[in-house]
Amino acid sequence: MPQKRKSIRRKKAATGSSSRTLKSGIHAFVLSFSIGLAAIGCSVSPSVPDTVAAGPSSPPAQAAAGPGFAACPQHFPAAPPPVAAPGLQRELCFDAFAVLYSGQSKTPIYAVERLTRSRLESAQGIKRSDRFYPEARLPAAYRAQLADYAGSGYDRGHMAPAGDMPTAEAKAQSFSLANMVPQAPALNQKAWNQIEQATRKYAARAPGDVYVFTGPSYGAGPATLGANKVWIPAATWKLVHVPAEGRSWAYWMTNDAGPHTLKPIDYAQFVKRGGPALLSAELAH
Repeated sequence: MPQKRKSIRRKKAATGSSSRTLKSGIHAFVLSFSIGLAAIGCSVSPSVPDTVAAGPSSPPAQAAAGPGFAACPQHFPAAPPPVAAPGLQRELCFDAFAVLYSGQSKTPIYAVERLTRSRLESAQGIKRSDRFYPEARLPAAYRAQLADYAGSGYDRGHMAPAGDMPTAEAKAQSFSLANMVPQAPALNQKAWNQIEQATRKYAARAPGDVYVFTGPSYGAGPATLGANKVWIPAATWKLVHVPAEGRSWAYWMTNDAGPHTLKPIDYAQFVKRGGPALLSAELAH
């Protein structure tokens, strides 16, 4: 009889050990699977000068892909202009700006925004997120990725500036790679930054709305960066239009270390240099 009880106890112990081993294996599998999912959602930030953090695992809320610019006419001085530019175009609305995007160049053709005194006052004091992220509303084949800029020597240069954004959500959206072009650090961090500040300063005291178009200009056979072949602009430009004053002017800067001039040019000179015809004859002055 004692011999039989020992045999039963040994069977129970073996069963308990098998159960614990199975539970431990299941726990390890679940933990490993969870870590794998987290890794898929994370991105590595490139080591470029304007980088602080990687792209968010959950990008900021955006308008769903759909009617394009028809959903955000408030960003434009008139009907959105037709533009002959690099192909595979997509119209993207954000809370405080819009982007006409090229799936060929993997950059904006232009970004457009409406600046007002109240909007710029709201923008003051909102902290930059510096969380760049790929634009999920674009087909995968059209997107620039964070890895494209990594180690490239180029900054991810905002077209619609983060400093113009009147809410934390709008500022977060401005870090979409659909709003970026490869920009020389010496341009992005110096002369280009001065232009953005000068434009904000003017808009803060302007008599009405100020519309700002910003975009790249490419030479023949542009160089590219990254596996997705993001086009590197030969120059970047900013066009400022003030309907209340009947005035328009532009800045045009080569995408290099400079030196750069902050002297503006008129709209006719802008178009002559190769800028897109963004203003109708009625608006252009």
